[in-house]
Amino acid sequence: MPDQILSVRNLKAFYGEVQVLYDVSLEVNAGEIVAILGANAAGKSTLMWSLSGMVHWDGDVVYRGEPLQGLSPHAIVERGLIHVPEGRRLFPFLTVQENLEMGAYSPHTRACKAESYERVLRLFPRLQERFYQLAGTLSGGEQQMCALGRGMMELPNLLILDEPSLGLAPVVVDDVYAAIQEINRQGVSVLLVEQSVQLALQVASRGYVLENGHIMLSGPSSELAADSRLRESYLGL
Repeated sequence: MPDQILSVRNLKAFYGEVQVLYDVSLEVNAGEIVAILGANAAGKSTLMWSLSGMVHWDGDVVYRGEPLQGLSPHAIVERGLIHVPEGRRLFPFLTVQENLEMGAYSPHTRACKAESYERVLRLFPRLQERFYQLAGTLSGGEQQMCALGRGMMELPNLLILDEPSLGLAPVVVDDVYAAIQEINRQGVSVLLVEQSVQLALQVASRGYVLENGHIMLSGPSSELAADSRLRESYLGL
C-alpha cells in the first residue's frame, strides 16, 4: 500500500455561516500528482485555502500522520505543506530574489537558502536573468515561475497549486507544466487545481471532480478522461 501524505475525510468548509464544501474526502499518496477538477465556483479554491488553514473548516485532515485541525497557517507551512495560490500573489515592488527569499520562511529552510536558490534557478533559468528585476514588471509566465519558485524555497513535501496555467500563453503553459512534473520527479507530491481538464489529466495519476462543494467523481485519470459525464460537462464532447 502506498504511503499516504494527505488524508481528507468529511471536510466541511465555511465562509461565516455559509457552507461551501460538503463532506469532501480525498487522499494524496507520496510521489503522486492528484488533480482537483470542476467548474467555476465548485469549491476548488476553497478546498485549497482550507488545507492551508485560511478558511474555517470541520472534519479530519491528516498530513504526514499529523492532524491539521487547529494549526495556524504558518504552522502548516513549517510542516512542508505549501500553497501556491491562484493569481500568483507576488510582492510586485520586491525583486525576484526578494520574493524567492520570502518563501524560505522556516528557520531550517532559511539555513539552506543558497542551495534552494540554486535548485529554483535550475528549474526556471529565466528567473536567473530576472533575479534583480521587480516582480511586478515580469510577464505572466515569469510571475508564475517566480510563484512556484517561492513555494519551492520552503522545501515542500506537498505542493498545492491553484490554477497554475491561468492566463498564460500555451507555450508558457508547457514550460510551467514541465517544471511541475520535474518538481514531482524530485519527490514532491502535488495537489493540483486546474481549469483545463485535459491538461490536468495528462499529468495527474488520479483526480477528483468537485461540483457545488461535493465530490461527484473520482478515480484514475484514464478512467475520468473516458467518463461520459466528465466529457460532456467539462470537455464539451
